[in-house]
Amino acid sequence: MEIFRMIDIVGILGLPYPKHNEQSYNIHCPCCDDPKDPRNKHLNINLRKNVFCCPKCGLGGGMFDMYAYFANVPRKDVYKELCWKMGKNQGQSGEPRKSVPTVPPVAEEIESPLMDIESRHATYTALLSKLSLAKDHRDNLRGRGLLDEEIDRLGYKTTPVAGMSMMAKQLRSDGYYLAGVPGFYRKENGDWTFINESRGILIPVRDQRGMIQGLQIRRDNTEKRKFRWVSSTDRKDGCKAEGWAHLSGTISDQMILTEGPMKADVIHALTGISVIAVPGVNTLTQLKVMLEALRDEGVVRIRTAFDMDFTTNYPVQNGFKNLLSLLDGMGFKFGTYVWDPRYKGLDDYIWESMMNKTRGGAGD
Repeated sequence: MEIFRMIDIVGILGLPYPKHNEQSYNIHCPCCDDPKDPRNKHLNINLRKNVFCCPKCGLGGGMFDMYAYFANVPRKDVYKELCWKMGKNQGQSGEPRKSVPTVPPVAEEIESPLMDIESRHATYTALLSKLSLAKDHRDNLRGRGLLDEEIDRLGYKTTPVAGMSMMAKQLRSDGYYLAGVPGFYRKENGDWTFINESRGILIPVRDQRGMIQGLQIRRDNTEKRKFRWVSSTDRKDGCKAEGWAHLSGTISDQMILTEGPMKADVIHALTGISVIAVPGVNTLTQLKVMLEALRDEGVVRIRTAFDMDFTTNYPVQNGFKNLLSLLDGMGFKFGTYVWDPRYKGLDDYIWESMMNKTRGGAGD
């Protein structure tokens, strides 16, 4: 039997090649993506497994199925036509085989491509509506200065400890996508479920339109890696989180930039000022995407407000320099907030100052 590769089919069809020898990459889906929006790329091509799939509309199959669809030829005629096009039949003249990139062998890809933001937002919103917030977690958030109505509006919940498969089944029956939504994956028996994480507070991470891009967890009873992403990477049909930036509040011409979505939510609740948050000062890729959108919406000035230990923490200092370089290169005016170093974060400082005024103290 003749041997074909998915990369051969991609070349013959004239489809985009992967960048940097990627084994799994996304292109525009001809069935469900908006042809006017080049950012819509839901059709995943997996060169290692020789398959393609769009988790949004269901278009997919093997490499012969892909050729049949894009070349508009009957599936039964694909093999013969490919043999002719690639000059594989002995004794039969044909076009010389096309030169295609060499794809090095890697471990098998098992993850799903990331679903679009609208679908992720709908799925996460439905998931959070099925969860509750434990009393100790609500008390923790109150202690940061959040009122109950703000806590409920933000959508904070306690991580589920049981019933993940049942929730996933309910979400699917209600028509929500699970493939391509970080945190969801298939078990060995094929059933969908949600990642079983450490107990903590689930934090919705929202884009500039208020849509939930992903979820973070503030884990209980730990000091190391207290905040981490909800992700199902390396799980069957799972999906990794992308380290998204977060926006709390409405878009204005001047905004604060800090580290951590929960911190941003608290600062906004206490001051009314709109706040952008990065998951870490060294995580700037997704921040640039958000800043490009905000610049188009009229944002002109960014005031950074990172924890005061950035002045003595070398890795943070290095990331901070890269951040300032990014802001400068994008044309933003920028400055830096500083405060009493006894308070690590701007949220802590603001809340303590407010409490001092309430108690009749000096306050700043």
